Amino acid sequence: MTGPHGSAFSGRVGWGSTPAVVVIDLVRAYIHPDGPFALPGARAAVEAAAELVETARDKDVPVVWTVVRYAPGLGDGGLFVRKVPALACFAEDAPGDWGELALEPEAGEVVVVKQYASAFFGTSLAPTLHTAGIDTVVLAGVSTSGCVRATAMDAINSGFHPMVVRQACADRTAGLHENNLADLDAKYADVIDLAEALDRL
Repeated sequence: MTGPHGSAFSGRVGWGSTPAVVVIDLVRAYIHPDGPFALPGARAAVEAAAELVETARDKDVPVVWTVVRYAPGLGDGGLFVRKVPALACFAEDAPGDWGELALEPEAGEVVVVKQYASAFFGTSLAPTLHTAGIDTVVLAGVSTSGCVRATAMDAINSGFHPMVVRQACADRTAGLHENNLADLDAKYADVIDLAEALDRL
């Protein structure tokens, strides 16, 4: 059977047996209209992510959050902050509270602090998930072409089944969002609708 991307890209990773929801960088910098990374579709993504999180909690599925945070002076930002200077808003001493999460983690939910796009790169995420017996990551957050994409790629590289929830992600334009979802679905993840995610959780 030929998939939407032709026979070369027709596979599915499918769901494993034990999922976790990973909410990526859903912070004020992207959500607030005046934020340095303000995204036009962010509010709808927050609402979809909230549904995901609520369902996960109801079903005792772990929820993991990620935030970007840098030391004062950006000493741990490497070349990433040189390439994207606006990331300075996530320094610990930066004004504006741009790194504040739009949804509130509950007690016991892990918040992974990262310095780069992928939630796996240089963080405790993979061992945390492996130790909990997780084999599937249900991804929500921002931005689709940036941290969501990087996290999905590293998830499959690390042996997890990545499920990217279409309605729970957002990007700078609708075109970027859709193009990156199409490419992720072709190569690195299964892009799914919110309804399927809620049902499978």
